[in-house]
Amino acid sequence: MIPINDKAYLILADGTVFEGEAAGVKGKTVGETVFTTGMTGYLETLTDPSYFGQIVTQTFPLIGNYGVIPEDFESKKSYVRGYIVRELCDGPSNFRCESSLNEFLKKQNITAICGIDTRALTKKLRESGVMNGMILSGADMLKLLLPDGNLDETKLEECLEEIRKYKIVDAVKNVQSVSDCKCEAGKGKRVVLFDFGAKTNIQRELEKRGCSVITVPYDTSAEKIIELNPDGIMLSNGPGDPAENIGVIKEIKKICDYGKIPIFGICLGHQMLALARGAETCRLKYGHRGGNHPVKDVKTGRIYITSQNHGYAVKTESLPSFAKETFVNLNDGTCEGVEYTDIPAFSVQFHPEACGGPHDTNFLFDRFLRII
Repeated sequence: MIPINDKAYLILADGTVFEGEAAGVKGKTVGETVFTTGMTGYLETLTDPSYFGQIVTQTFPLIGNYGVIPEDFESKKSYVRGYIVRELCDGPSNFRCESSLNEFLKKQNITAICGIDTRALTKKLRESGVMNGMILSGADMLKLLLPDGNLDETKLEECLEEIRKYKIVDAVKNVQSVSDCKCEAGKGKRVVLFDFGAKTNIQRELEKRGCSVITVPYDTSAEKIIELNPDGIMLSNGPGDPAENIGVIKEIKKICDYGKIPIFGICLGHQMLALARGAETCRLKYGHRGGNHPVKDVKTGRIYITSQNHGYAVKTESLPSFAKETFVNLNDGTCEGVEYTDIPAFSVQFHPEACGGPHDTNFLFDRFLRII
């Protein structure tokens, strides 16, 4: 029996309530409830800026068994709105471990819940689609209870109203970690990393190949990027609806119209590049999040297992004549890659830089360097 002060509730927008145990910082948080199927890589998930505004559910039942390893972080902080696990390990074992996962959650001010049926939650999200949710614990949770310990239906309805109003806005703007151009020395090609919420491992992969990486924030103009005289441009991953980034898309279009600098886009970068070239994007029912998503190379027929984290996709039928689909998702047939025939540019929906694995598509960074 969980002591009442340690109880927590997850409330979904459709009125479903899960009772569990509080973890992380006790309080109240509202976000977009999603799930990720990764068996490993929870640190990469928690520090991936692409999860901004979302309450993340881990489908794997035991999380935290190797603790917290700062060297594996994808950014300096976590951007998740909340965290949901079946069992939170409080006795991690790893020679690189510096603290427990629960200590990390508290340090990052993340409200979490554990001990709920994550399988039932995941099935609901798959059937109904991504929906907003709220995690309540501590004093905020106690306000929701009647003297007999049952939920107060009136206060529950007030919570549901707040939950349903939530919307992720200004996602890319809110995950910025750079304020101006930042250059990492290297002896090879100069690559501008257009940062929309970039995972650190994108830069690591470029530096492994000897590149000088110049990181610029999302609101950098096309003119300034061209003035940097880069050999290539990397369009990073990031959070939110790609179509909302009207200003960024306009600048990417200018770079494409310039037509002389090779471009490689990943995830949000892939989507915004497609929008800049006249294609359309759409929202997926429950998204692709995890490290076991199969994609097929359209040209060779070869299958790759990929890491993914996105809730939107490029509509294949909207691609212009000078764009061809290069990868397709084998689960739902959505577009996973595009190559442009009129300019030196290509992009993928999945993450070839995935630090938590799999590494099947890491060769795409080499392809980018060959184009350069």
